[in-house]
Amino acid sequence: MRNVYLLCLSIFAFHTFSAQYKNENVEKKGLIKKEMKSYAAKMAAGNINPNTLNYDLQYQRMDISIDPAVYNISGSVTSHFKPNQAMSSIYFDLNNNMNVSQVNYHGQNLTFQQLSTKEIKINFTTALAANVLDSLTIQYNGAPSTANNSFFTNIQSGTAVLATLNEPYGAQDWFPTKQSLNDKIERFDIKVTTPAQYSVASNGRLMSETILGNGQKRTFWRTQYPVTAYLVALSITNFVKLNDTMGTPPFPFVNYLYPSTNADAGSMANIEWTKTVMNTFETYFGAYPFRNEKYGHMEFTAGGGMEHQTMSSMGDWSKQLIAHELAHQWFGDKVTCGAWNDIWLNEGFATFGEHVAYEKLIMTNAEFLNYLLGEKNYITSDTQGSVYVADSNLGNIGSIFNGRLTYSKGGYVVRMMKWILGDTLFYQALKDYHARPNLAYNYVRTSDLNTSFLTSTGTNFTEFFNDWIYGQGYPTYDIRWKQTGNQVTFKASQTQSHSSVSFFEMPLPIKVTGTGGQTAFFALNNTSNNQYFNETVSFPIASVQFNYEYQILEKNSTVTQDNNLSTTGFNIQEFSIYPNPAKNELFISGLKKEADYQIFTADGRLVKKGKANQKIDIAVFEKGVYFIMINNSNLKFVKE
Repeated sequence: MRNVYLLCLSIFAFHTFSAQYKNENVEKKGLIKKEMKSYAAKMAAGNINPNTLNYDLQYQRMDISIDPAVYNISGSVTSHFKPNQAMSSIYFDLNNNMNVSQVNYHGQNLTFQQLSTKEIKINFTTALAANVLDSLTIQYNGAPSTANNSFFTNIQSGTAVLATLNEPYGAQDWFPTKQSLNDKIERFDIKVTTPAQYSVASNGRLMSETILGNGQKRTFWRTQYPVTAYLVALSITNFVKLNDTMGTPPFPFVNYLYPSTNADAGSMANIEWTKTVMNTFETYFGAYPFRNEKYGHMEFTAGGGMEHQTMSSMGDWSKQLIAHELAHQWFGDKVTCGAWNDIWLNEGFATFGEHVAYEKLIMTNAEFLNYLLGEKNYITSDTQGSVYVADSNLGNIGSIFNGRLTYSKGGYVVRMMKWILGDTLFYQALKDYHARPNLAYNYVRTSDLNTSFLTSTGTNFTEFFNDWIYGQGYPTYDIRWKQTGNQVTFKASQTQSHSSVSFFEMPLPIKVTGTGGQTAFFALNNTSNNQYFNETVSFPIASVQFNYEYQILEKNSTVTQDNNLSTTGFNIQEFSIYPNPAKNELFISGLKKEADYQIFTADGRLVKKGKANQKIDIAVFEKGVYFIMINNSNLKFVKE
């Protein structure tokens, strides 16, 4: 989500996409710096309100009245819950400036207290038994707090408009719920009564619009996918409603637009383009997660956008923003960060969604590389700060939604995971990640991502995440090379910009160009400093390029031809591979003991890895040139 400018909202300067592709936080999420300390303290320990841990919130029904021209809300929220232990009271998160008039429980009114910690405590007359589904209804009204700018009114073309944006801490400002990132609400019904001239956009599927006969209209939306409270949203004004379909098989594509937007050809062309990027994301990320309901957009007066489940709120219509919010439906909505510390699991992956849209749909290859260079330079413009948000920073919304770290560096971390694994393995692992039964429509942490990718690929990213998510800074490389006949020796030395990381282990992307224009590509498995590598190149080398497609983050690295390069301590490989070309099996001779191997395509994509002994099955490989890396030696072979 990214939202800038809401009423008295403090504006945080993120970087914006420009002709030079210096990318800024396109979402521009609302940043709140006041009235946060007490609630942030309550949430800091894993973002959990401990008072709400003793029950599972399974269903909520919101039945409220709103007039966009009046800053107020009134109505009720009915909550169905299942205690996980016997309990004599129950807590909901609700800002204490909301006026609760009564709590109804099976026809009786319960006593309650509204607490300064932005909670309502409700007392039962007798203790409730564990594991028995129960329900109650809270009647309330008032003008929601403006501290989080989660509930806001404005004017568009002379007509009142009201919208909501809860992330991160704002849901409690306008309805009683569970704010914590530990319990998704399995089903949610939203019934909103407004003056009849307005339309209400929201999550899920539109069930009905009913004219009540007194100048009022009731709109009923239902979502039957699990949803977290911060993704529940409304937008209300005199919308133009457009209903279409997309996808194969088709599912609803629903847009609620201002009349001025509906008349703007450029905006409408980009909205239509959503269908194209949806097809692309389904190819790389898997089926759209909410196909049984819809996808679409509802316009609001905040700048940027917010990935509300099934219906993103939009303040502009750039392709970048459309792609970002759509990517969130997989990353942020289907799987949701289980703590704001791990917000990169939402925003980094959505930023990577921008990468995919740029590379596959929007930019030429040269433009995309220029964009990546801009991102790399922006990320490495400072050595301080980790992608992981420390508990001490959870009260600072600018730290949670940090453009350089949460978005750009988070997105580049995902790109580096793709470089390590290769496209085919990476995208399959990505599909596996949000399809796993224990993760799908649930909360996730960085450790869950690591476990999922380890299961899918056999690659453990623990050290990688220690360096790039929990650590700070970036590496600088000194790459030296020397050619002797058909052998080229590389030495990779590294310095780190921040003391939190002692060494960045990373496959190093190398492109070798010959005097006749020939090329060869290597991924040097750099696991220690001042490491040597010996490779075979069958042509005279004219130049060596490092990080030639900005596959990894680094800064101020150098590549130097060094004919005095020492190979002291470097173990020249004593094994060979045959036959070459090979058809179904590749045999290894001279290998003294079992060793790890990796096989790469000529363009550096990892296609297979494992333990090498005497032979490797390559029957499923496509025809072409490959490189096998064993014991830091890289040998070329041809699959026929």
